[in-house]
Amino acid sequence: MSKAGQNGAQSNRGASSKKKKRKTKILILVVEILVLLILAVAAFFLLKLNRIEKDTTFEPEKIEVNEGISETSKKIMEGYTTIALFGLDNRSNGNLSKGNSDVIMIASINNDTHDVKLVSVYRDSYLDTGDNTFRKCNYAYAKGGPEQAINMLNKNLDLDITDYVTVDFNAIAECVDLLGGVEVTVTDEEAVLMYGYMDEINKMLKKKSEYLPGAGTYNMDGVQATAFARIRATAGNDYKRTERQRTVLTAMINKAQKSDLMTMNSLIDQVFSDIKTSFSNSELIALATKIFDYKLGETTGFPFEKNTKILGSKGDVVVPCSLESNVTELHVFLYADEDYAPTDAVKKNSTQIISDTGFRQGDGYR
Repeated sequence: MSKAGQNGAQSNRGASSKKKKRKTKILILVVEILVLLILAVAAFFLLKLNRIEKDTTFEPEKIEVNEGISETSKKIMEGYTTIALFGLDNRSNGNLSKGNSDVIMIASINNDTHDVKLVSVYRDSYLDTGDNTFRKCNYAYAKGGPEQAINMLNKNLDLDITDYVTVDFNAIAECVDLLGGVEVTVTDEEAVLMYGYMDEINKMLKKKSEYLPGAGTYNMDGVQATAFARIRATAGNDYKRTERQRTVLTAMINKAQKSDLMTMNSLIDQVFSDIKTSFSNSELIALATKIFDYKLGETTGFPFEKNTKILGSKGDVVVPCSLESNVTELHVFLYADEDYAPTDAVKKNSTQIISDTGFRQGDGYR
């Protein structure tokens, strides 16, 4: 090769080397930008999640699960994330760790399909609230906080719940307003019964929400939706009340999933401070990444077959007829577990409830 040719080859190699270095620098720059973006997003989420009160006193080792649950049923439950949801009216003490839980729900999330089912446990349900003390089940949270409330659910219902979320129930009003309202249908009776609740909530939140004129379908504001969810004095009593709660919650979830990022950001800023949970930030992030994949399916109330009875100082209670058969139905609903068999602990509690109330399977209504 001539000298000129050699010089040309060297020049080409030098140019090629410079191009490779430039490409490498660009690639490094892109990677650095991506890493910074990821860190920024992570920091944003952590900043938001830090608004949620983490229960640093929660003791997982105190959570109890019944012995004798079959291996088949255990394996089925492992395919779901089951969470206890509690709603408190904490105006009296400003504390989400104690108080009667006006709302008790169980959420089961199918880990494969992301289908979500909700069960409202009637707060007056006559169950073992701990240490063989049978009374209204909402007493468990007031007596021993979330640990005792979770144990109440696990021991009476053969569940394996280890985590909970507690919300100040009045935060619903703020949440609904940020979503621009939720569509709900009411009867004439419900519209009238909302008045008293609306007066109370308007005063507490310094709002001026107006009464509904009568039966119809409305885009309810926060005060109206919260008042609707708190109505109890109609046919169906607390059963209908929990149905209203699920109606409002379903409408909120459906609307939130269609909201823009600005609305979701405002929602997070306003509501997260009214939440307390046993979940860590990393666990919350893992749940949040699938939020738009979740599909809210069937909702129901527990017990399915029930009756009511006044038991002296324990008051007017909701009696499962029987606990054993209701728990069997619950496992079919939550986990599609057709082969579930109640443990001895559930059978023992069922026998005690029959002894205390006189109500057996077949003595109730749905």
